[in-house]
Amino acid sequence: MIGASIIIVLSVLAMLAPVLSPYDPFALDPLQRFLAPSADHWFGTDELGRDIWTRSLYGARVSLSTAFLAVMIGMAIGVPLGLLSGYFGKWVDGLIMRYVDIQIAVPGILLAMMIILFVGRGFFALVVAIGIGSIPNFARIVRASTLSIQEEEYVAAVKALGGGHLYTMFRTILPNALGPIIVQAVITAAVAVLLEAALSFLGLGTVPPTPSWGAMLQTGKGYMNEAAHYSIMPGVLLTITVIALDLMGRGMQKLRGSSASATAELEGRA
Repeated sequence: MIGASIIIVLSVLAMLAPVLSPYDPFALDPLQRFLAPSADHWFGTDELGRDIWTRSLYGARVSLSTAFLAVMIGMAIGVPLGLLSGYFGKWVDGLIMRYVDIQIAVPGILLAMMIILFVGRGFFALVVAIGIGSIPNFARIVRASTLSIQEEEYVAAVKALGGGHLYTMFRTILPNALGPIIVQAVITAAVAVLLEAALSFLGLGTVPPTPSWGAMLQTGKGYMNEAAHYSIMPGVLLTITVIALDLMGRGMQKLRGSSASATAELEGRA
């Protein structure tokens, strides 16, 4: 709940960025370079006179949007692949799992860099690169859940009553596998936020002057002597976001484990 509350607050701050700050995140003012934190500029200004608090808020939009959209892409492709693999088995399972194994063998950041190399820089390329990298995790989670769930009696009953393959997979098995999928989605979102920051730090993320926490960290490290505060704000926000998502994922895993234990106990008593 603490992690979820933090993510909600960060999302609200990002959406209300134009209201919470009177400054334009793209406006340049050379006379205001490297101002220290003050009542006018809560976290100071950068090398071009832009308000760091404002750009950090707009950078939250990039990070959170990237995480959300990347998770949607990973789920849209990985979940059906996992269902097909676990449900049909045999050569279908072998083919899909070999693809998953090959992709897992390539480090996520290296795969993302390769995709960006072909697609080009920008927000769209960033989302696609991170989303594709998350497909294997969803596929493996759903495959494992499908193998377990399809042994249940209610699945056999659906098949005996004439339920087709698509009905059995998407109306019977998938709803009962939503717990692990949601947990994986939260974990993937945390990884996506870090990966977006890493790629932006390497200059492969959003195109300047679009605000990004990773890009701000990359630029700020070159001005540590002139303005140590430059990198503090985006670094703190990045850390808080990842910790909050991690808390959400761990909490949901514990809830799922407690629910499974309670169900097993009830079945044992019955």
